[in-house]
Amino acid sequence: MPHQDPRLSGLHAWLALQLPVVFHARGWGEVPAGQLSPASSDASFRRYFRWEGGGRSLIVMDAPPPQEDCRPFVKVAAILAAAGIHVPEVLVADLEQGYLLLDDLGRNTYLDVIDEANADRLFADAVAALIAFQRRPVEQPLPLYDEALLRRELELFPEWYVRRHLGQAFDAAQQARWERICRLLIDSALAQPRVLVHRDYMPRNLMLSEPNPGVLDFQDAVLGPVSYDITSLFKDAFLSWPQARVDAWLEGYWHQARAAGIALPGTFAGFQRDSDLMGVQRHLKVIGIFARICHRDGKPRYLADVPRFFAYLREVLARRPELAELGELLDSLPEVRA
Repeated sequence: MPHQDPRLSGLHAWLALQLPVVFHARGWGEVPAGQLSPASSDASFRRYFRWEGGGRSLIVMDAPPPQEDCRPFVKVAAILAAAGIHVPEVLVADLEQGYLLLDDLGRNTYLDVIDEANADRLFADAVAALIAFQRRPVEQPLPLYDEALLRRELELFPEWYVRRHLGQAFDAAQQARWERICRLLIDSALAQPRVLVHRDYMPRNLMLSEPNPGVLDFQDAVLGPVSYDITSLFKDAFLSWPQARVDAWLEGYWHQARAAGIALPGTFAGFQRDSDLMGVQRHLKVIGIFARICHRDGKPRYLADVPRFFAYLREVLARRPELAELGELLDSLPEVRA
């Protein structure tokens, strides 16, 4: 009930004031009786609610300060919309209270509907949208996916998975090995051309919509390595595809992106290496994040998907001899030995 949840109680009061303004501005007439119901939640402190009434549906984001900041969402939404990407329109933004009123892109994410039969079609739309915002110059300042950020993300693996989850610590040899691995991954990422990076461009954050796809959860966007988002799309946290199919999709992207003028290596083999190493950085980060969400935030369900990311790592290790030390390091951790 709202009275048991101060944020939700405040949201009800805020929405009662905002809906008449929005309906009047849009020429929708009087505000009909409506209902507010949970729409979704994620691994952060953000929550989403769906308001429905009179045949209309709107989304309300609850992003409680100081844990969350709505400003990046509003800023990146405008950047993506200017690139022709189907993102939620921000109807009302209360940045101080952390409430946003958005239009509703629908109920079905890619994750809800994708299967072997429709994956080619859905991913073709996702790739087209990705290329559209990668090729557009970003005129507003965004954070950089620089060495400091890449390293902070990598350190989530030893800090939260190895030390907190496994209860172990790297010895001197393991730490030296880890440092060399990090150097290789960071250098590869920094050598790539910089584009707008969504940072979580995966089926859970893509909506089946018209035009397709609707893109969500973009508030953490940065300027960073061109291979990051396309790798995230095919190496998802919640479903996996055969490596041969992933390679074919990745090569299709490489051809299309080069034709669109995006700076990529001249050979697919070169781009595939960039993608592989970028993926390793992301996989290690996500394993650390899922352990942190469990132990810090009390959400253990994400740990069920950790084996998927170790499987992704093993796929890359099998074809990248330069990552042999990472294989040795993983083999030295008993709970992740393949």
